[in-house]
Amino acid sequence: MSAAPWLVVPAAGRGRRMGADRPKQYLELHGRPVLAHTLARLHQAFPAARLCLCLDADDRHFDPAWVPFRDWRRVPGGAERADSVIHALEAIAGEAGERDLVLVHDVARPCVTVDDLVRLHAQLVDDPVGGLLAAPVADTMKRDDGAGRVRATESREGLWHALTPQGFRYGLLRRALREAREGGIPVTDEASAVEALGQAPRLVAGRRDNLKITHPEDLSLAALVLAAQQASPSTTEEST
Repeated sequence: MSAAPWLVVPAAGRGRRMGADRPKQYLELHGRPVLAHTLARLHQAFPAARLCLCLDADDRHFDPAWVPFRDWRRVPGGAERADSVIHALEAIAGEAGERDLVLVHDVARPCVTVDDLVRLHAQLVDDPVGGLLAAPVADTMKRDDGAGRVRATESREGLWHALTPQGFRYGLLRRALREAREGGIPVTDEASAVEALGQAPRLVAGRRDNLKITHPEDLSLAALVLAAQQASPSTTEEST
């Protein structure tokens, strides 16, 4: 198994919920696109990693200058996140070993810290299954009745917010995503596909400021988070 992980970054989404003139990964954040910040963080943690960047075939915004990795390739994105990841795994089929660790990270999570990335890798490097960054649920959880009213208050005991990266053995992840697609099993992340095989991914506690930019207000929050992190040497090795 290679010491440096493989990195897969799905970046083919259109980001329609942002209501912007371009996909959210290309919106400006501290003077650079979100994608550039995300790749910079990953590179700080894993400079020797090999990157698969999943982009839409018609992407007209991407600039290779934003990629800091020496060993990287552009992979066609798919209709869904899982499709993009499958494309990436197929693209490296001749190079990746069955036991190689593959970390999949959302392009819209530019605030993940180097500390969390390094700690996740350390936790998973010898784990036979893999796992994910996650944060225990702190808020009171409500279930609606389908008509905009509360049906019940759910216990938050044992509940976690799934974050990324999520890391699994190459062979296991490829099999999990393939079988989920062939079986029509809906998967929202890599961990859910692995869970469908009866495996139990490891939960690695991560920082709550590893937010995903999904809605317009998230971009402003991300800007505040990055500014706070850059003022704290413990979260990132250098300014991004």
